[in-house]
Amino acid sequence: MTANLLERTTEEILRTLLDRAEGDLVVVDPSEDVIESLIDVAADYDGDLPTLNVLADGRLLKTVMDDFLVAGDAANLVDADEMTIRELDADADNTLVVGEDELYALVTAAEHVAALAADDDEFIADAYETYRGRWADADEFNLRTPALSRVRSTLDDDIGDGVRADFDSVLASLETARGDGEGLDEVTISLLVAAKNDVLLYDISKWGEDVGIASKATFSRTKTRLEDMGLIDTEKVPIDVGRPRLRLKLGDDRLREADAGELAGVAHRMLN
Repeated sequence: MTANLLERTTEEILRTLLDRAEGDLVVVDPSEDVIESLIDVAADYDGDLPTLNVLADGRLLKTVMDDFLVAGDAANLVDADEMTIRELDADADNTLVVGEDELYALVTAAEHVAALAADDDEFIADAYETYRGRWADADEFNLRTPALSRVRSTLDDDIGDGVRADFDSVLASLETARGDGEGLDEVTISLLVAAKNDVLLYDISKWGEDVGIASKATFSRTKTRLEDMGLIDTEKVPIDVGRPRLRLKLGDDRLREADAGELAGVAHRMLN
């Protein structure tokens, strides 16, 4: 018989559920916090991860996946066939975690998170069949963000290992990577790291478009905005044929004096 679980955080409750799982799980109608926590726990899970079939509201998924850090880890899990993400056609009554032999409803109250277990085997089997069927019929969520593992490997190969190291340091310093005033988006981060390493705009924007972060036009527009605000400067580099290309430079002493781990914080304060 499965037992109720009580933990301090959503991450702790999900990690316990993953530890106990004996097969694939269907996660039904998760909240924003549950989606983010599930991706975070699964990305760092040490052990045999059960396949996680996420069935969530499409609008909520788009909001969550606006964060490059979350979406990149999710893409890693999808690429590794450890997670599927599909759009729920109608809300469930609770956030559910359903396996062949287990069924939990997640409930948050005050400073605790509980996983309330069902103990009727027939009901659990019916619930698994029902929600596994809804998952099978659901549309796959279009996760446009590339996997972080691919971003890192191509950055290393196409631009350089020093740039990749700085990129990793910037990401490690962030709690979120979305351009909503709470953090820096992935294009801004890429351009700042490129400027720190004197990379050509052409090279970083071509890499960004090829790997699927954003179009060259988006990189160009963001560069112009950052240049207008004094964060980035450029210098012309002549080439044999065609117009000179632009080398990116950091445009402020506060940024030039910051190490990679401090770069995002300094830039965020300047932008706000």
